[in-house]
Amino acid sequence: MKQAIEIYDTTLRDGTQQEGISLTAKDKLAICGLLDDLGVAYVEGGWPGANPKDDEFFARARTELDLKTAQLVAFGSTRRAGVKPGDDEQVQRLLAADTGTVCLVGKAWDYHIDHALRVSHDEAVAMVADTVSFFRSEGREVFFDAEHFFDGYRSNPDLATAILTAAHEAGASRLVLCDTNGGFLTDEVERTIGEVTERIPDGTFGCHFHNDSGLAVGNTLTAVKGGVTQVQGCINGYGERTGNADLCSVIPNLTLKMGVESIPEDRLSRLTTVSHHIAEVINLTLNPHLPYVGSSAFTHKAGLHTSALAKRSDAYEHLDPSTIGNTTRMVVSELAGRSTVVAKASEFGLDLTPEDAQRIVDTIKEYEHAGYQFEAAGGSFELLARRALGWEQDLFEVESYRVFVEQRAGEVIAEATVKAHVGDQRIVSTREGDGPVSAMDRALRAALRDSYPSIDDIKLTDYRVRDLDSSEGSSARVRVLTTHADADSSWGCIGVHQNIIDASWTAVSDGLLIGLMRAQRRAEIA
Repeated sequence: MKQAIEIYDTTLRDGTQQEGISLTAKDKLAICGLLDDLGVAYVEGGWPGANPKDDEFFARARTELDLKTAQLVAFGSTRRAGVKPGDDEQVQRLLAADTGTVCLVGKAWDYHIDHALRVSHDEAVAMVADTVSFFRSEGREVFFDAEHFFDGYRSNPDLATAILTAAHEAGASRLVLCDTNGGFLTDEVERTIGEVTERIPDGTFGCHFHNDSGLAVGNTLTAVKGGVTQVQGCINGYGERTGNADLCSVIPNLTLKMGVESIPEDRLSRLTTVSHHIAEVINLTLNPHLPYVGSSAFTHKAGLHTSALAKRSDAYEHLDPSTIGNTTRMVVSELAGRSTVVAKASEFGLDLTPEDAQRIVDTIKEYEHAGYQFEAAGGSFELLARRALGWEQDLFEVESYRVFVEQRAGEVIAEATVKAHVGDQRIVSTREGDGPVSAMDRALRAALRDSYPSIDDIKLTDYRVRDLDSSEGSSARVRVLTTHADADSSWGCIGVHQNIIDASWTAVSDGLLIGLMRAQRRAEIA
């Protein structure tokens, strides 16, 4: 039988301690649903009584969540020193959260017991035992998070073991070993887990690693090899300081590399989607270079790589990205070879000869030397490739455009006028905007709308500017990169010029052109 590991997600508590993350109760409910859809075993919802949002979350969870796979867990600390669990307000709030499972955190490092709690070692042990016993008497399953366990075991192994033993004998079903400071290396983790599992041979262990040494995922896998059966972590590695063990790496490593059951096998292909969806709810841009789920995780740029991939899909990929819901991408740049260009061009229906591909490669290198960057501008690459083959677009022709900015009644207003031809029709359109780019975008859209109503489905979602020649002052070239999207896809376009207005116009107008072309192709297929 395969080894099976419980995935315990703590994004809704530990993850929210990351700088820049603040979730509403509604956000937490949405993320909990996504985690259940992914198939994790436990979702730690938060700390009842710590803040009003967590109280609201647990109250709403009882009626609004219909979890199919995951069990909701409430997190809290052991009783206060000198207070019975039944008289401790925090313990009572944890009980009132009404979850079938609670996770209790208690100190396991003598340094903290002596200087933070300032209680005797016997009292520290009793605080753990009493609180676990209380919740067991209330019919709750109890997990015990031994905070700073690895530091505590290195400092005073007998005391750290006594605290774990107290939790175990009081009825805790999981003894979770925490590297709360995230500073331990893999060899010491391996040694410590080996010794602890010998000291408490009938215990069921979990692990909880922070990433301050960059080893949270590696230490988690080491702990699994050492016999732990529950791993805790956060989606996308969110968490305080440098984050927690990233479950988006832990899960596929366990399942695909170690042959260990983690989430249901048929849910693994949802991993990338869930990762990105949670990032959207949290409202943080996902690091594209995250292993497994990042948009660049299976993206290839160098010509040597893409040439090999064209022959064998596994030549430069450690696994099939579709198994975790990601895809292979090829981006073009001055490093591209012909195979890269051929593969990329095939995505939008161009069948290139080797001579065509070489001509496009040479053109790309010239453009990138001038400041263009096509790896993030797939739309501009498509136009470049088509034009290199002699194509001329016939959707519209711009005769001229102009933009001016004025201060009016204390506000700065931009106004743009576009003169364009669509077929035999000459159109003059003037629109205002909050800035020059907005005004140009609105004016061009207005000129094309009657002929191409689908232009309203194309959104300008991102606009970025980079100074390419900072030493040249106001004469420096700038690179403008835009991202446009419709209901089906998104694409980037680029413009480079000493005049930021001209660079912006190129990127904005090319972005709309690509969108109209894609809409036209979809209509032809339909």
